[in-house]
Amino acid sequence: MPGAIHTKSPGAGAAGVALGLGLALGLGLGCQSPQKREEAIYGPTESVIEVIAVLRRHVPDDTYRFAPATDFTDRNVYRSTLLRLENLEKMHADTLRAGHMDAAIGFAKARSLERLRAYDLAAEHYRAAAEKSPRLRKEALTSAATVEAIDRANRVGIDLPDPFAPGAANQTLPTDPEAVVAELDERIALLSKIVESNADNHYAHVAREEIERSDVTRARYFKALRHVLVNGSVRTVSELQRVASRHAASKEKRQHLLDAADFYALMAQEYVQANPPESLRFDPVVFEELVEAASQIYQTVASEDGTPEKLQAARRFEAFLAFTLKVDRDRFTQ
Repeated sequence: MPGAIHTKSPGAGAAGVALGLGLALGLGLGCQSPQKREEAIYGPTESVIEVIAVLRRHVPDDTYRFAPATDFTDRNVYRSTLLRLENLEKMHADTLRAGHMDAAIGFAKARSLERLRAYDLAAEHYRAAAEKSPRLRKEALTSAATVEAIDRANRVGIDLPDPFAPGAANQTLPTDPEAVVAELDERIALLSKIVESNADNHYAHVAREEIERSDVTRARYFKALRHVLVNGSVRTVSELQRVASRHAASKEKRQHLLDAADFYALMAQEYVQANPPESLRFDPVVFEELVEAASQIYQTVASEDGTPEKLQAARRFEAFLAFTLKVDRDRFTQ
């Protein structure tokens, strides 16, 4: 089992269990072992309160603009909380058998699950917590309704097929772009209402993340069908630029730029394959425009220190530059 997260709890006892909602359970002794642990400082936790207190600190986090917090093992704090609660339930099944902590544990699991995009499971845990704790009932039912609304919105429109899912070979994308765009716009409208109605809590951040994923799905749809649709490549470039501009405040903004650079690089490679440089059909101006667009974006992302995308952009630019040198060594001398 992963070790405990040694984060100082902002509150003790029932306040930590209530996840900052002011909903004390009144039974918050947890299942702490009476014996003082003498193992390493990062030994396994034995306290429900300790695990929930860490989660409580990160419930309000803006995960649209910033990456999810991590624990000392560098694991996503929402995932680690879910795993630790499940492990606690297994290891201390006898202690927890009375059920005094069931509502708190279920509520905390739901808080974790909603940040892992398991909205249907989160709703189930919220409703179970509402049945077991009158003090958590109002907040749990409100949260259940919100995650169910997010889940319903996500079911509107397309999701790109999983290439490794069973039957993936038989999955096809619709070929009516206007219908696809209309459905995704409907999904975004539903999610935007959730953002507006939850401006004072963390669900605004969750819904913004789903809006961003919807925009990315739209761009990837056009990329997947660029050879089928009229002016498909031009539309794909427009969609990729749209994602980058609409979500310039997102934590994924550099990835969006990389996606655009990668597509320019892909078009340059496809152009060379269709029009070999030694042929009279090869137009150096067209090729150079694609190269310039990809290179500028790669170099922009590669100039931002302290980000994983910096290394990705630098290495992809090097590989792309090697490709351009093969095409015309005289023109590309960097």
